[in-house]
Amino acid sequence: MEGRKTKRWATGLFIALIFMYNHVGALAQDETSAKAACVMELETGRVLFESNMHQRLPMASTTKVMTALLAIEEGRLQDNVTCSERAFGVPGTSIYLAEGETLTLEEMLLGLMLSSGNDAAIAIAEHIGGDVPQFVEKMNARAAQIGAVNTHFSNPHGLPDDTHVTTAYDLALIAREAMHNQTFRQLVSTQEATISWAGRSHPRLLHNKNRLLSSYPGATGVKTGFTSRAGRCLVFGARRDGMELVGVVLGCSNWFDEAERLLDGCFSTYTNVRVLGPGQSAGQVAVLDGKSDLAQMCVMEELIVPLREGEAAQIVLDIPETISAPVYPGMHVGTAYLTVGGETYKSVELVSSQRVDSRHLTLDVRRVVSRWVL
Repeated sequence: MEGRKTKRWATGLFIALIFMYNHVGALAQDETSAKAACVMELETGRVLFESNMHQRLPMASTTKVMTALLAIEEGRLQDNVTCSERAFGVPGTSIYLAEGETLTLEEMLLGLMLSSGNDAAIAIAEHIGGDVPQFVEKMNARAAQIGAVNTHFSNPHGLPDDTHVTTAYDLALIAREAMHNQTFRQLVSTQEATISWAGRSHPRLLHNKNRLLSSYPGATGVKTGFTSRAGRCLVFGARRDGMELVGVVLGCSNWFDEAERLLDGCFSTYTNVRVLGPGQSAGQVAVLDGKSDLAQMCVMEELIVPLREGEAAQIVLDIPETISAPVYPGMHVGTAYLTVGGETYKSVELVSSQRVDSRHLTLDVRRVVSRWVL
């Protein structure tokens, strides 16, 4: 490629989409009974509703979203995990592990996310991190990597600690990351499970505390939490009409009802719009020394974004002023950015969708053939 890169609005790719919605259930921003709330579209990360979403608050057992994600990423489901003296003695909700009892990591995760076992949280932390402090370091490093910069974990279960805080926005980011993991997704959508129980004639029967899984059509998970300090906290998710949302309410007395109301409001206010699809023309780029002066470009992924009534989505192209021939189909040209209101929600590779041969190639071949004949 040659030429200076310039970011410019793509000619002909200004997408102005006007929708007529039924506004029953549509939400006004900040209208919530929660201390803080955030609802986010899963694929783009676009925030569809927020109230005090950057306020740092305690999170109770919604902490376990990160605990489970780390365990899945760094452990193996069939690993044996043993309950230590520290895990046995942890207060709060429990799956009643006995000291020295061993379960698989998968069983511990079910106990963690369905029954919110604090004992399972400590056992998992010690297994993955070597000890709890090292695991907590991993939790904070992973949060920073995800972009949850206002979150600080002090433990793997969410019991009260002045330094154990998050925001509704950060927790939605963490949940969004976790829901892209298929093992995590399957775990938090499980409504009931049985796991072994050493010394008993029957297994442990676990029931998911997340009522939305049975009461809200399309619910996908993810985690409840409660302490007297944090109040009722809920990370929730649902899918409808091709759009998937994740949301958070912190300090919310009517947590399940409020989650349903926020989901209904966002689903009724926003529609997922396909702005540009694979193979569809994304404009042209100038070709230097080619048989054609221009090459068509396209993207290889769908660019979809949720829009509300009257909103416009744009495709911004970051491409060189010229590229040099020869040009081949599928050759990297630049980057396409999907934006709404000047904010970027997705970027994908731009490639050439056609072949452009060098105009000098024929002359070079003729010279070689002519010399060979002579």
